[in-house]
Amino acid sequence: MRFILPVGLIATTLAIAPVRFDREKVIRVKPQDEKQANIIKDLAKTNEFDFWYPDAIHYVAANVTVDFRVSEKESQSIQSALDNKMHYKILIHDLQEEIEKQFDVKDIPSRHSYAKYNNWEKIVAWTEKMVAKHPEMISRIKIGSTIEDNPLYVLKIGKGDKRRKFVFMDCGIHAQEWVSPAFCQWFVYQATKTYGKDKIMTKLLDQMNFYVLPVFNVDGYIWSWTKNCMWRKNRSKNKNSKCIGTDLNRNFNASWNSFPDTKNPCKETYKGPTPESEKETKAVIDFIRSHLKSIKVYITFHSYSQMLLFPYGYTSKLPPNHKDLAKVAKIATDVLSTQYETRYIYGPIKSTIYPISSSSSDWAYDLGIKYTFAFELRDKGKFGFLLAESQIKPTCKETMLAVKFIAKYILKHTS
Repeated sequence: MRFILPVGLIATTLAIAPVRFDREKVIRVKPQDEKQANIIKDLAKTNEFDFWYPDAIHYVAANVTVDFRVSEKESQSIQSALDNKMHYKILIHDLQEEIEKQFDVKDIPSRHSYAKYNNWEKIVAWTEKMVAKHPEMISRIKIGSTIEDNPLYVLKIGKGDKRRKFVFMDCGIHAQEWVSPAFCQWFVYQATKTYGKDKIMTKLLDQMNFYVLPVFNVDGYIWSWTKNCMWRKNRSKNKNSKCIGTDLNRNFNASWNSFPDTKNPCKETYKGPTPESEKETKAVIDFIRSHLKSIKVYITFHSYSQMLLFPYGYTSKLPPNHKDLAKVAKIATDVLSTQYETRYIYGPIKSTIYPISSSSSDWAYDLGIKYTFAFELRDKGKFGFLLAESQIKPTCKETMLAVKFIAKYILKHTS
């Protein structure tokens, strides 16, 4: 089960019992017009909806698929309200059951595994092991710390000097998206394992450095393992509010104040009191700025939806190199599909998924990194954030193909 506490965390979390989700449901609906969209919005105002997709009520509109989590009691009244008004589907009938079924890969519980989800203590130990095993290729850099004083580690992977082209990749900006950190660990493992054997990876590591942040939102990730597996934000305290946390992907200075739904500290998409207010955001921003001349591509990994996105999210305006970004995204998604025929769609954030302000992708692009991409990994909503462990390896293998293509393209086409 998800809520077994790592030994080192027991003392700090013992006082709070883990949240359970017995008989809670995830419902999918697709309003066909604004009248139906308003029905969903009205229901959300009088019931406690946890929006899975899109991530806030503001984005609910005609012809937009909406996935949301509700309690068993609320689901009955909501289904009654939707009956005869619009079609809906129950994706998950008992959320707690799905949480427990998620762990379907057998392995030694205490051991780090690329086929399983790993808690923070295992990931930290894994970073140490990778550096010790490949000292000529990997180094670990502490770029900052969290509000709870956990370290933010970046792994630098490569075989050359400081004058090379850099790729910056981050995972786990939203705590409940566990398949995202799983991919970053897989990438580091496969990069080192295939160096000298795979021609493309060997060339990439000989001529580029990869900076990989395995877990962006460390405090939130720990909380999702120990207390609430649906937790999204970080764990910072908010002034004049009992609600905890900021959405780190709404905390970047990229049209920061443009969406009203991000101003409430109790909402999942709360943007924070000021741009770059969070220690995690500031650490990543400072690191990227200090390496800006060399970083040619920024890639961030999320779940779920099976999409490859690029700027912008805060405006319908297309970036100057839109055609090039679309070309790279198209080929990358085509390459990805060759492994298991997994289909991704691609395009600008706003028109492909939904409008979003203050995201890391838009910020990185506006800073000057002209190749910025956001992956939304498996699946399309059947399990959503509860992707089974048996799907980790297939997800990572196909995503690896796309990332290698993007890096290869950048190596060839940037100065």
